[in-house]
Amino acid sequence: MAAPFLPTSDLYIVDDDVVTRDALSVVFTLAGYRATVFPDAETFLGVARAQTPAAVLLDMHLPDKSGLTVLKELNATTYPAPVFIVSGDGDLASAIESVKSGAFDYMLKPFDARAIVARVGNAIALYAKRNARLPAPDGMVFEFSGQALLTPRERDVLAQIAAGASNKEAGRRLGISPRTVEVHRARIMEKIGARNAADLVRIVLGGGCSRSPAAPVQMTA
Repeated sequence: MAAPFLPTSDLYIVDDDVVTRDALSVVFTLAGYRATVFPDAETFLGVARAQTPAAVLLDMHLPDKSGLTVLKELNATTYPAPVFIVSGDGDLASAIESVKSGAFDYMLKPFDARAIVARVGNAIALYAKRNARLPAPDGMVFEFSGQALLTPRERDVLAQIAAGASNKEAGRRLGISPRTVEVHRARIMEKIGARNAADLVRIVLGGGCSRSPAAPVQMTA
């Protein structure tokens, strides 16, 4: 079981490629994080179960375990920090499986330094609000059949969809890629039995959707 979430600037980087590890470490250190690097899965898991970082960058292909195996052993779907899978493989099936296993996002190498820091920062802010039990950024409360089947992350995506955001807009606001938004959208539709995006919105709004006056809409720039 992971340790309880506490505010931290620690960032865990798990990659067996020393060049990638060093590059990411430099980028995030310059951005104000305390970067800790791990060359293999077992070493990382031992630390991550005892101490929760602000976020994790996890390579898909490690010498001792795959990134998917690590996600499952870490129980990433309930882990109190966002876990990003990083890979040089743009295969859609891998992205879908990563998200299903609890990855917050699936990011492709090579990286744009400014973009990756922004995406990780947005995810950390989202998790901090969620872990502190603050209202969701959109302040929307849904009541419809099948809502209990959705993960907190899927509810975040659903709020953006219901507000009319495109995959690109939703990704920008939530700090994830449009592809990851699309994966979540497909999972949401499957869980609640929606045939298409319009049907999805009808189910949600038809079941009841209210906005708390104390929680105005906030958009991440």
